[in-house]
Amino acid sequence: MQTDQRVREYVDAGGVRTYYEIVGEGEPVILLHGGMCTLETWAPQIPALAAVYRLIIPERRGHGRTADVSGPITYELMAADTIAFMTALGIETAHLVGWSDGALVGLLVAMQRPDLVKKLGYISQPINFAGLRPKFRAMSAHLSREHLPPMFEPAYAAVSPDGPSHYAVIADKMVALWRQDPGLTLDRLRTVQTPTLVLVGDDDMQTVAHAVDMQEALPHAQLAVVPGTSHALAMEKPEVVNRLLLDFLQTEQPSKLFGS
Repeated sequence: MQTDQRVREYVDAGGVRTYYEIVGEGEPVILLHGGMCTLETWAPQIPALAAVYRLIIPERRGHGRTADVSGPITYELMAADTIAFMTALGIETAHLVGWSDGALVGLLVAMQRPDLVKKLGYISQPINFAGLRPKFRAMSAHLSREHLPPMFEPAYAAVSPDGPSHYAVIADKMVALWRQDPGLTLDRLRTVQTPTLVLVGDDDMQTVAHAVDMQEALPHAQLAVVPGTSHALAMEKPEVVNRLLLDFLQTEQPSKLFGS
């Protein structure tokens, strides 16, 4: 399959009619987008990764082409949806690469169903508010729909089956999610056996120190800090991010000459 020939389908994933696309051949890699984003945000990664892997790119409840579902949106619900999505497609195991909210969703899947996750690419997401830079930690307490990046609304309106007017509903649900501390602890990370790449920008929303703490807590983790980038590092320096992801996903890592 050529990288420009995509499967575009819906599947019932635990009661959520979930839109997804598939491109490429090889081992499956599931890309999990960020909050309030569509799968188009992975455009800088898709050609490079699809040259090696079978990319499966779902859009979560209330995001992109997947309709909203009654009730709040939580990380736990989105992880359950992801597990149901993999089950519906008959995916017994895959690499998961998540960005921002998608990273935390991927981590929760690895915690709950380690059999499903071969490797985890974890991009730009703190596990708790203590890991945020002070300005972002202060912002979380009074976050509102008006603080969201203006690009979110037209991207949502362009593809949502719920229509442009539903944007306010989704935005408010996501604001409610982001005002709550995810509350994961480093001790919980110590139980995760999935090989993980913790990948952050050096001017990300989370501190580099928090990323270091995560890497040290996870039993099988690597850390990459991309210089000169922010929370949008996968768009700002895609060639660097793609190379790091491919190196992590493709290879058995060599033995270290120094250190443990």
